[in-house]
Amino acid sequence: MMTDWAESWTNCEYANKSTGTEPSPGHIEITKGYSRDHRPDLKQFIVDLMCSGDGDIPLYLRVADGNEADSAMFAKILQEFHQQWEIDALFVADAALYSQDNIKQMDSLRWLSRVPATLTTAQLLLENMSQEAFVKSAVTGYRIAEYCCDYGGVKQRWLVVESEARMESDFKQLEKRLIKQLEQVQSQLRQLSQQEFACAADAIKAAERFETQQRFHQLAHLEVIEHKRHAKSGRPRKDAQPRQSYYQIRATVVADEVAIATEKQRAGRFILATNLLNADEFSNDDLLQEYKAQQSTERGFRFLKDPLFFTSSVFLNSPERVAALAMVMGLCLLVYSLGQRALRQALAQAKQTINNQLGKPTASPTMRWVFQCFMSIHLVTLSGFQYIANLTDERRWILQFFGAPCRKYYLLT
Repeated sequence: MMTDWAESWTNCEYANKSTGTEPSPGHIEITKGYSRDHRPDLKQFIVDLMCSGDGDIPLYLRVADGNEADSAMFAKILQEFHQQWEIDALFVADAALYSQDNIKQMDSLRWLSRVPATLTTAQLLLENMSQEAFVKSAVTGYRIAEYCCDYGGVKQRWLVVESEARMESDFKQLEKRLIKQLEQVQSQLRQLSQQEFACAADAIKAAERFETQQRFHQLAHLEVIEHKRHAKSGRPRKDAQPRQSYYQIRATVVADEVAIATEKQRAGRFILATNLLNADEFSNDDLLQEYKAQQSTERGFRFLKDPLFFTSSVFLNSPERVAALAMVMGLCLLVYSLGQRALRQALAQAKQTINNQLGKPTASPTMRWVFQCFMSIHLVTLSGFQYIANLTDERRWILQFFGAPCRKYYLLT
């Protein structure tokens, strides 16, 4: 069994009311914190969600304070879940999980996480892993290179993954960044060239400092030009000689080919880490597939924060009601996910499809689309007899993949 999890912030309009009593166990604080919805003006609460890799079924939901540090709670939440369920699951998460403290606390769990590219070891691997070290993966469009690591004192298997699609995208993004940064560097150099320095050494230091701030560009044909001027303002005498000197730099901007080549070398690459050292239990391809399937939690949050769900903003006057609403939201997601999973399993078993929004056959429809298909259906009572209006052949075709308890509401036996 594979589970994954993530977290999200939901913005709230909330009126604090002082009761003069200590907060009860499980009490949450509605307060300002980092807002992923780009609404720092609103108070918020955090919803932690964990879903199964099979059908995106929500297995765990937790409501927390709006300013809680998510990465500091990851390991604790996974341990609490494991104690409640007591299942031998593989926990899959994004890079926010990966820290020395978290992986040490999860020594009794099986986990798979993305490694932050900011780690020094990760940067060296991404930039210096040779093409010969990669092996073509069974997952189309991917290549994998295995590496042993003991980051945080925990033995791990690192997988440097290279994606063809992502590499192409990274190349395009890099080309755009280079064009944009070249314009910015040239503009900054023009401003620097207008500055006046008291000595040549100061001008050279300023040029070197400017060059170290550039990632993909460097200065070429650097010159320090000495200028003379009169010490006093006003019109000088005809025989007066300028005695005061100042210095300016002159240079051109060129691409740093080494830096660009290094960036191209790491294009399309990312690193996965796991404490599953036995490749016979989970091969590299298996781990990559499990990681690619971990988007179920994000899909759950998209469902919860959809404008049609009317929960992008919450207007309640007590933390208890906010927590209760979050629980109702989780139950709605549970019912939605179970219905979608049942429909897809029925289609797979029957080896059949239904039409999607574009009129093309699909074996993995969303329940949202099915709900839209069943709009404008009415129960009509005429002369004591009941009829279902607008029950077209397409809708009858879809209903046969649901259970009998569902079909009876449409007067189908």
